[in-house]
Amino acid sequence: MNMIIGLGVVLVIGILFMIFRIGNLVEVAKDKKEEEHPWNNINAILFMLFMVVGLIGFFWYSYKHMGTYEPPVASIHGEVTDNLFWITMWVTVVAFTIIFIAMFWFTYAYRYKKDRKAAFFADNHYLEITWTIVPAIVLALLIFKGLRAWNDITSPASKEAVVIEVIGQQFAWTARYPGVKDKELGHHNYKLIDASNEFGLDLTDKNSYDDFKSLTLHLPKGKEVLLKIRAKDVLHSVYLPHFRVKMDAVPGVATHFKFTPTKTTEEMRAETGNPNFNYEMACAEVCGKGHFSMRFPVIVDEPEDYEKWMASQDSWLKQNPDYLKYVPANLKEAAMIKAGMPLNNAPVQTTVTLK
Repeated sequence: MNMIIGLGVVLVIGILFMIFRIGNLVEVAKDKKEEEHPWNNINAILFMLFMVVGLIGFFWYSYKHMGTYEPPVASIHGEVTDNLFWITMWVTVVAFTIIFIAMFWFTYAYRYKKDRKAAFFADNHYLEITWTIVPAIVLALLIFKGLRAWNDITSPASKEAVVIEVIGQQFAWTARYPGVKDKELGHHNYKLIDASNEFGLDLTDKNSYDDFKSLTLHLPKGKEVLLKIRAKDVLHSVYLPHFRVKMDAVPGVATHFKFTPTKTTEEMRAETGNPNFNYEMACAEVCGKGHFSMRFPVIVDEPEDYEKWMASQDSWLKQNPDYLKYVPANLKEAAMIKAGMPLNNAPVQTTVTLK
């Protein structure tokens, strides 16, 4: 009942307002309201006041919080990205300031006056060409600069690059590293994925025998890293904010991203003054109810420490010896040696010479 009464009051007020507006329009049409309305000047002054206060507030707040706009950068690619960001930001701020001032100044300068008549310009080709070509050139330069950065991160990695595979699934990340013996990831096949073989490792490929799984993403400082990215179920997105890395993980489509870390975890702790600081990788694409939990620890090591960590990891095949049955018979002994497994149960090969 109260709602109906409230709606009725709103409706009555709306009708009265429309009657008032129609009355004003009728008076204007009949030329009965020739005097200048005092609110024209008041509104124009208020617009100018808003312009001044707004610009001062905008620049003051931006300057005061300049250092909180972005986390510390920890990669070579991140420095390029930040440079692009600030170039775009300054171009946008300059354009915004000019348009903001012009808009409110015109509102003030050309407010209604009884003895003023509007000037009409059919067109101005020079003006139209200027405000079309100048923004087009600026935007083209920004796009080409961004395209150059994009081509760099998606181009083939160098032969010395550290290759790591990252797989997203609801709701966790897993990393696969090549073993220290061949430093090359083995082939995978999505048809081979099961509860244990979550990568879909193809055990007919020799390079897969020393690959290992990690629930922490370790990166070497100063070395190019190539992340090979996959998704097992729905769309995910690899996001490493301190390295300015973001790339979608798309089911059925292999994506990648290359970058070079420049600060170890310990160096970043010293820089931020936070002894508990840790890098992390998050999912930047809403992927379901557990999306919030897709946070993956990241550790940046000195190259020597990274190599020691790599050498200390057990291969996936060693941790899952039951999968030896999928290794071709003529490769089982080599697979066990490469995977770091004891040869006690290795098949004995005999050679028979016929005379």
